Amino acid sequence: MNIDRLVFAFAGIMILLSLVLSQLHSGYWLFLTAFVGLNMLQAAFTGFCPLARMLKAVGRRPGPAFN
Repeated sequence: MNIDRLVFAFAGIMILLSLVLSQLHSGYWLFLTAFVGLNMLQAAFTGFCPLARMLKAVGRRPGPAFN
């Protein structure tokens, strides 16, 4: 699995997890959803993604979006 797919999978898991936790525990978990969404938005414009950099550092294969 390349970096792009891993980033999207991780973002999806974090969003779903925060939605579940907001229903079961506290509405403040929705701030995690907002953070992930803002990070995805800034990555679309700047091309910088902290998770992609970490995955590249540990040797994962880059995809077309995050080189």
